[in-house]
Amino acid sequence: MNNRKVPMRKCVATQEMKPKRELVRVVRSKEGEVSVDITGKKSGRGAYLSLNKECILQAQKKRVLEHHLHTQIDAAIYEQLLALAEKETV
Repeated sequence: MNNRKVPMRKCVATQEMKPKRELVRVVRSKEGEVSVDITGKKSGRGAYLSLNKECILQAQKKRVLEHHLHTQIDAAIYEQLLALAEKETV
């Protein structure tokens, strides 16, 4: 009997609950620096996104990450997220 609890998180763009491993975390540090957290362990305010292209583009269009992290999000962050989504599909 090995019934381990799977941690669930909500995608900020689609509002879907998914297992934490299926999502990627975007973090704003105390210094205000925004980065993509692949490990899910960086300290700071975080927001989770599904790793699919449509979800990332929707978040960029609606400025969801800016709202959740209370800061400006550079276009390079979205490019990095899209690159990660492309790697996952291959």
